[in-house]
Amino acid sequence: MKQCRCLHVSREYCSFAISLLVLVLLAVPQVQAQFSGAVSPASAYSIPQSQLIQPDALNRLLQAPAAAKPLVLQVGSHIFFSQAHIPGSTYAGPGSQPAGLQLLESSVNSSPKDRLIILYCGCCPWNRCPNVGPAYHRLRDLGFTHVKVLYLANNFGDDWVAKGYPVEEPH
Repeated sequence: MKQCRCLHVSREYCSFAISLLVLVLLAVPQVQAQFSGAVSPASAYSIPQSQLIQPDALNRLLQAPAAAKPLVLQVGSHIFFSQAHIPGSTYAGPGSQPAGLQLLESSVNSSPKDRLIILYCGCCPWNRCPNVGPAYHRLRDLGFTHVKVLYLANNFGDDWVAKGYPVEEPH
């Protein structure tokens, strides 16, 4: 076994240590971003807490005898929407796709900028949802001032349907 001259350790150990050092140095920017609070606009976590609405609060809002109901838009999978969705909601395309964002824009183009708009997806757990972050930011970029996002921690089935909130299904 050949030894490194300065440390009296095997070449394999030196190679391993150098490889590990390189991996650590490459990971530093990602780790810093993760812990510095930097969040991608595509992440559901990029939506301010103040702009989230809980399922119970949305249900009460939709049941209230108000003259102006919010515009409720589903920004996830069309397959999920066609299986079950919030009554009165409109499918507005997957927020993670350019074509979905275009459909979202066309869904709101005749709405006043101060109208209350509620977005929801429910495709998967909140921390993995690829749709609500981009949809929220697109509407804000277009000048909509009252955009809320329905917080569904697990998915639409667990956090809305299973809790007994109203659902519209195909006949």
